[in-house]
Amino acid sequence: MALIYVVDDEMNIRKLVAFGLRDAGFETAEFSDGESLLKGMNRRKPDAIILDWMMPGMDGLEVCRRLREEKSWRKIPILMLTAKGEEIDKVVGLEMGADDYVTKPFGIKELCARVRAILRRVNDSKENEEEVLEEGGLSVDISRHTVKKSGTVIELTAKEFDLLCILMQNTGKVLTRDMLLDKVWGVEYFGDTRTVDVHMRYLRQKIEENPDSPQYLITVRGVGYKFVGDHS
Repeated sequence: MALIYVVDDEMNIRKLVAFGLRDAGFETAEFSDGESLLKGMNRRKPDAIILDWMMPGMDGLEVCRRLREEKSWRKIPILMLTAKGEEIDKVVGLEMGADDYVTKPFGIKELCARVRAILRRVNDSKENEEEVLEEGGLSVDISRHTVKKSGTVIELTAKEFDLLCILMQNTGKVLTRDMLLDKVWGVEYFGDTRTVDVHMRYLRQKIEENPDSPQYLITVRGVGYKFVGDHS
């Protein structure tokens, strides 16, 4: 049974989410703030975390940053739960390392579906964790979750890493935005394809010499993207 940590300073929401998750077959533990969550992480690691953004003291973004800085915690999927619904807010949350984003008010069935989706993605990635991808001077070690370009380590967020892996695993093939959304965010993700474009832009800034004239991550206008390696 997967263990889900629920972090929210509003008790009613925290109890509602935890009840819904337990009803869906998950084990839960509740925390009212970021400090208590971090203490709980030292006692037992969860399979996923549902994290409120707007909390007094240490907010959700700061908690997310700290989780991603700790090696033993950085791969635990985080679903950000917040009243902030603007696209820029979603981008900020995703860039800080969140794996998914749900705005309040929300449906508990949708929330549970998203939790299942991110847990499936984690399990799918474990099946290929011995794989090392090498193309065009880029080396991606899936088990170590590292990316190197000409021997230099490049720091990527979890979603940037997943996006690069999918494209490199399909070198030379055009993948539509919908295909990338399904493969990286899951078929039950409720966002739109602009999420792919945002992450692609940030990914290009990190691995391309000239992001405006990319060498690796090529846009196929009106269709999607493809990765171009040595022989593509």
